[in-house]
Amino acid sequence: MKTNLFLCLTFLFGISFTQAQNLPSNPEPGKCYVKCITKDEFKDVEETIEVYPSYTKLEVVPATYKTVEDRVLVKEASKKYVYVPAVYETVEVSYIKKEGRNDLNINPATFGSNSRTFEVYPETSGWEYKETTCDSPNKEDCMVACFVGYPAQFRDVSFTTLAKDATVNNIPVQEVGTSYNKRVIKTPARMDEIEIPAQYSTIKRQVVATPATTRSVTVPSKSQTVTRTVLAKKGGITTWEEVDCGLLNANVLPIFYELGSARITPASKKTIDETLLPLLSSKPVSIELMSHTDARGNDDFNMALSQQRANSVVNYLVSKGISRSRLSAKGYGESRLVNRCSNDIECSEAEHQRNRRTEFRVLQ
Repeated sequence: MKTNLFLCLTFLFGISFTQAQNLPSNPEPGKCYVKCITKDEFKDVEETIEVYPSYTKLEVVPATYKTVEDRVLVKEASKKYVYVPAVYETVEVSYIKKEGRNDLNINPATFGSNSRTFEVYPETSGWEYKETTCDSPNKEDCMVACFVGYPAQFRDVSFTTLAKDATVNNIPVQEVGTSYNKRVIKTPARMDEIEIPAQYSTIKRQVVATPATTRSVTVPSKSQTVTRTVLAKKGGITTWEEVDCGLLNANVLPIFYELGSARITPASKKTIDETLLPLLSSKPVSIELMSHTDARGNDDFNMALSQQRANSVVNYLVSKGISRSRLSAKGYGESRLVNRCSNDIECSEAEHQRNRRTEFRVLQ
């Protein structure tokens, strides 16, 4: 099995330095490369040696038997009667569950309005006397007679008129029909006569075919295969491969844990399958997994919990076929918070959840 060692170097040097250090040829500025170093390859060689010699021994060949068969009657023929029950079928019978009727709907009378003008006081006229100021001591000399007319007085009176008298409408209501299931005989019961045939059996008897004899048997020698491991191919530096420079720094995986738990949720497993598995499958790199907690709870408990979270990711990757030797797990507790939510600071659940995270980076 090959063991690969990867080194990521950011290329910022000239061609002459590249050739002197045996670095990749024609590198692009700002990109990182990994160097694959392979160990020696070995193969197993098998060698067979004799550990016990062959020899001859005598064996008794026992008598052999042969089997003969005889057909014998074990049960005589007879008859039996079988009762076949009636067969029913289900038919649907309709009936009126609720009879129809006529409902009466009353249309109430409708009214209108009108008005009429009445003369409540007739037109009048007459003489009226008024006293005026004069120098005569006789008051009648100071009276003036005026003929005055007064018009008639009228008043408008409103009243209600009948527009349409009340009527009755008949509203028919349909009958309600339904059905019930009735089982009726389709085939009546009967008795069937069945012939029971005789039963026969075959018995076997053993008779001597050949009497006992002796024979010589050669016992072969015994060999043992010894496996030796020999060098098949000398290891050494092979090729350089380009790698994302950002993978050398801590990259946050969108794996957020429940409070006080190191359980990996189905959504987190999908994130690992889409992020870490392709990287570990395409390039034999080693990665470090760094897990964290929020600031709530005891510091020692949080440190142990963060280590359990990192171990959970490692165990999941191992279950997917990744070698445990390529994975490193480290818990940091609440020592690397990504926001202000430290001890005694009031924060929302979403803010605390950002600190319950796992990060990864590629190791050199």
